[in-house]
Amino acid sequence: MNKTREIIHYHEETKHHFHRYAKSLGYMDWKNQPNPFRFYENVKTVSLPLLEDTPKTEYMDLYTRKNTAPQAFSLENISRFIALALGLSAWKAISGSRWSLRMNPSSGNLHPTEAHFVLPSTDRTPCGVYHYNPFIHALEQRAVIPRDLWESILNYFQTNGFMAALSSIFWRESWKYGERGFRYCNHDIGHALAGLSFSASLLGWRVTVLNSLSDRDIETILGFDRTAWHDLEEEAPELLCFVHTHEQHNISRGLPIEIIDGFSSLSFYGTPNLLSDNKVNWEIIYKAKELTEKSPTSEKRFDYGHRKFISTSMPSLDAAQIIRQRRSAVSFNPGGHISKHRFMAMLDKTLPRNLCAPFDAELFDPNIHLFIFVHKVREMLPGLYFFIRNEHHLREIQHLAKPDFLWEQIDPKFPLYLLKNGEFRQTAIKISCHQDIAGDSVFSLGMIARFKSLLDKEPFRYRHLFWESGMVGQVLYLEAEAHELRGTGIGCFFDDAVHDLLGFEDNAFQSLYHFTIGDPVEDNRLTVYPPYYHLKNR
Repeated sequence: MNKTREIIHYHEETKHHFHRYAKSLGYMDWKNQPNPFRFYENVKTVSLPLLEDTPKTEYMDLYTRKNTAPQAFSLENISRFIALALGLSAWKAISGSRWSLRMNPSSGNLHPTEAHFVLPSTDRTPCGVYHYNPFIHALEQRAVIPRDLWESILNYFQTNGFMAALSSIFWRESWKYGERGFRYCNHDIGHALAGLSFSASLLGWRVTVLNSLSDRDIETILGFDRTAWHDLEEEAPELLCFVHTHEQHNISRGLPIEIIDGFSSLSFYGTPNLLSDNKVNWEIIYKAKELTEKSPTSEKRFDYGHRKFISTSMPSLDAAQIIRQRRSAVSFNPGGHISKHRFMAMLDKTLPRNLCAPFDAELFDPNIHLFIFVHKVREMLPGLYFFIRNEHHLREIQHLAKPDFLWEQIDPKFPLYLLKNGEFRQTAIKISCHQDIAGDSVFSLGMIARFKSLLDKEPFRYRHLFWESGMVGQVLYLEAEAHELRGTGIGCFFDDAVHDLLGFEDNAFQSLYHFTIGDPVEDNRLTVYPPYYHLKNR
């Protein structure tokens, strides 16, 4: 069995079906719920400033950076950057229970994503490798970087900046979701990467993925190969980025072996805290990790073009406020609606463009398309629609889809097509694991990925497809807030029911993630607290 076949086996085994769900524990083992916060014990901790002021930027500056002058790479600005991308956004409480929310969304609010930073020296910190702890908004120093190694990094990139890395703890998701948890961890990497890119924009910075590195390269740089992990609680390296001013365009997508070797000789400190006393080993997840491990590749650069954004009136809130108020909806008012123009403007933001966040992180060419259930968009017929994010895939999708679909383009200059008009609220609910939120919304959608041919060439791209879907999801989250609606990701859906609805009979394309946007119904029973009220005495 070759790698592609084995990865597809994982994907097939973890599909939900009407007659059975993917394997999980089957109940909530609350006693062993993983700690959502990782601490590295016995290390120096650097408290980051809890800054009230944020960049006063317009909402569109999240994407275009036209009005954001590059800020200095100071500890204060790095704190702002991390807080808006990965920090806490609020606490909620009810009946004696309390839980935190973060800027970056996560399946089940379980947060398998961890962040590490390779930072220059500041007036308070030596140059080093740091883990970010969002609970206390602090950096945990894992290694000190010699001056000559840091200078070789800056000489290589030929500009100032720093590096940001993301990793996954699979146990945090598999505790609840079992074998399907590997998928959700990778969704969350995409959400976090988009969050980093948007936050960087507000400081006049840009995030560029070092897409030629191998997983083992990243593991070496972060010292994971020298860390004593608790069983099933290790962090899997996912990606490494270079953060630089947006004026710098010709950034390398890799690191020379001499620099990577320099990290291999560093001493790393700190013991990861224990997340759960007892754990379940979902072996298929760790097999999927092995199958999708990335080896070194050549650097990849992408030309997305310079398509103009659809202009629409923007919210009075500035960009940072939109990020801070993002929440995942739990219920919708079925009477919610949106205009056709605003609906198209929302979809338009998911199209990659050169020099526009978040996709100019340049991890991949677009392989995710949107299969949309339009419920209540003014001036549009309710029905099934398809939004093409890569025009080169259009003919193949049309060939594979049902022959009676209309494929009527809504606008000659916009890649949105009506497939079939009609009322599909109940269908949307049914295929999204019978969740009303998919039908009570203004619209819901499935993210359809070009699948088999991509994995045949590069098996590690299985992870990238979920990252891309997470990035699209993060755009939709912020767009919903900007248009006075609310969104939420849906990880539970009946995979092949979606494919049957489209007429797909093989795995050339697969549905990877669902999303829904509507008029939220707030739960007034909840008490909301500020994100760092527990640190009020700091």
